[in-house]
Amino acid sequence: MLTERDRELLGEAIRAAARSRAEGMHPFGAVLADAEGNILLEAHNSVPAEGDVTGHAETNLIRAASPRHSPEFLAHCTLYSSAEPCAMCSGALYWSGIGRLVYALSERELLELTGDDPENPTMSLPCREVLGRGQRHIEVLGPIPSPGAREVHEGFWNPKAGEPI
Repeated sequence: MLTERDRELLGEAIRAAARSRAEGMHPFGAVLADAEGNILLEAHNSVPAEGDVTGHAETNLIRAASPRHSPEFLAHCTLYSSAEPCAMCSGALYWSGIGRLVYALSERELLELTGDDPENPTMSLPCREVLGRGQRHIEVLGPIPSPGAREVHEGFWNPKAGEPI
C-alpha cells in the first residue's frame, strides 16, 4: 500500500536525480528509508563521470548501505528510486536483502525518453521479472506517477530520444 510518506520519499529520490543531472551525471536518484520512513541514505548516479558503468543510483546506495546495516534490518527498509531499477540494480537490491521497492518512472517510459542513446541502452526487462525469480519476496510498488520524474530526463539524452520506437 502506497502512503503519503512513500510519495514524499519518492520525491526525494527524484530530487537526487536532479542533483545528479546538475553534476553532469545521468539523472537517476535513490533513497533508502527505514520502516518508520526515516531517510538513512541517499545516492545518485556516478555515471559517466567516475567511469564505473555500474555506478547507478541504486547500486551506489546499496554499496553504502550493506556494510552499515544487517540484512535483517534492511529487510524492513524501502528503496525509493526515481526510475525502475535495471536488471543489474534489481539484482543488487535482491542480494542486499532490502524488503521493499517504490519507483516512479517505468523502464518503458524511460526508453521513450532515452531512445537509442548509447549512454543508456535500456534492456526492457522489468524489475518484477528479475526480483520474481529469487527465493525471497520483495514488495514492489511502481510505476508511481510523480512530479519531476519525466522532466529530469527531458533534453538530457540524444536528439532522437522521445521519438517513437
